Amino acid sequence: QVQLVESGGGLVQAGGSLRLSCAASRRTPSSYVMAWFRQAPSEERELVAAILADGRNMHYADSVKGRFTISRDPRKNTIYLQMNSLKPEDTAVYYCAARISASPNYTYWGQGTQVTVSS
Repeated sequence: QVQLVESGGGLVQAGGSLRLSCAASRRTPSSYVMAWFRQAPSEERELVAAILADGRNMHYADSVKGRFTISRDPRKNTIYLQMNSLKPEDTAVYYCAARISASPNYTYWGQGTQVTVSS
């Protein structure tokens, strides 16, 4: 069992930056995939960025490429999402999630953190 706790959300003006953190309750094996999802009101939850627990092979949604960076600190069992050049359309609840690489389904989810970008 892995518990995930997000932090770092808030209100920011368009063009600004935020860094989200996701702390895991225990060290995740290198076979895990860690990811950030987001869900805006009345929208489907979408994958924003993902990274293998060993720090390799990052993946980004087209809408955030060049603006967001996913990273991890294995010493702290934490992953991060650095968000730059934020746009109002980035407004959503951001969720941290984890799955084993052999499964397509994310098993562990955080409670979410609100990001609001004002125009």
